Amino acid sequence: MAGGRVAKGRVAGLLLAAGAGRRFGRPKALVEFAGEPLVRRALRLLAAGGCAPAHVVVGAGADDLPPLPEAVLVHNPDWSRGMGLSLRLGLASLPEDVAAAVVVLVDQPLLSPAAVRRVRAAYAGGAVVATATYAGRPGHPVLLGRETWPLLDRYATGDRGARDLLRARPDLVVRVPCDGVGVPLDLDTPADLARATPP
Repeated sequence: MAGGRVAKGRVAGLLLAAGAGRRFGRPKALVEFAGEPLVRRALRLLAAGGCAPAHVVVGAGADDLPPLPEAVLVHNPDWSRGMGLSLRLGLASLPEDVAAAVVVLVDQPLLSPAAVRRVRAAYAGGAVVATATYAGRPGHPVLLGRETWPLLDRYATGDRGARDLLRARPDLVVRVPCDGVGVPLDLDTPADLARATPP
């Protein structure tokens, strides 16, 4: 699908951090891991992976976030509608010269910059969509070329992000093995946080 791709431009980072963290008991963007809020750790991940600019979709707990001068904040007033809307709002907020976005979730602090760089390399090699895989299973980070963003109006609904698009259009997807360069662990509960070990 490389031949159908729009002209190359910047690869941005998009962090989804709007949820209330109901199972956790508070918004996960505010949770500290290894001495820093998850939202700041995820922004460092994107920057170290070479993504710029970085946009963060915020919602629940937005007023309590630490200063994030390195990022553009995108407010999702309807954050309770789920991740799909946050994804679409975040992509729509990116500048016109951004040709692709690397999407990560705020509650996966053990992802690595190496995984971000690998999906970006797949894009540079012609991929329209690139998803990291771990033990053969797709996970984050996920890179979405701009030409796929309009498709998400159909697929990114409720609490579903790009997952249904990836399943419906495997012809667009390059799977990028990322075993050994991070762990796609979700911190859904305080017990998950207690078990997670910083690298």
